[in-house]
Amino acid sequence: MIKAILFDLDGTLLPMDTEAFISTYMSELAARVSHIVSPDIFTKALWNGTKAMMSDTNSTITNEKVFEAVFLKETGLKKEDIWPELDEFYITTFPSFSYLCHSQPIARHIVEEAVKKQYKIAVATNPVFPKAAIHHRLEWAGISDMPFDLVTVYEESTFTKPHKQYFESIAQQLDVHPSECVMVGNDKQEDMAASLSGMKTFLIEGCVIDRGKPQYAIDAKGSLDDFFLMLKRDQGIFSS
Repeated sequence: MIKAILFDLDGTLLPMDTEAFISTYMSELAARVSHIVSPDIFTKALWNGTKAMMSDTNSTITNEKVFEAVFLKETGLKKEDIWPELDEFYITTFPSFSYLCHSQPIARHIVEEAVKKQYKIAVATNPVFPKAAIHHRLEWAGISDMPFDLVTVYEESTFTKPHKQYFESIAQQLDVHPSECVMVGNDKQEDMAASLSGMKTFLIEGCVIDRGKPQYAIDAKGSLDDFFLMLKRDQGIFSS
């Protein structure tokens, strides 16, 4: 019996062109701090810091600290030299990227239905962004005011997708067994990897990301509208 629903954000509840979004984000951020560090060095350090978060499985260190250690080492900077600029970027510039996304009312309807049916709900977006950046994206999706039981952010998370521990950690925090959860996402590798923990999976079509391998179990698939109807009617993965 399903007791919790984990929602991916980018490309799922918030349809977007991920490549265009990341490209704009990287170039704008590099330009913002170009008076502190050259764009080439900054971009390389940002990518390597992100890769470090994606590969780390030490449950005692947050993703933020993993990123910070690699980024500062590669740039040769002290945290106080650049972090205030990064924080300001997420407050003043990042919100302007909303034009790269396409919010849909159905996303809110889905979350409202899940709340109505008393499922525990989590925003299981890959926690490689600061809390501020994730909050803005929840606003763009029109769901920032919804009563999520958990939102994974890099200041608090110690794992990332597609590691099995990421999904297990969410289930533990929601006080449910992985088999009582369904992961809803558009990424065949990062989101569908939830099946490794015993979770059910629903692939949202429309902005599907598929790198080819590995492939994981997909219990159901369809549009956001299809998922909404399955949830509302207690069908498929939601049937008793």
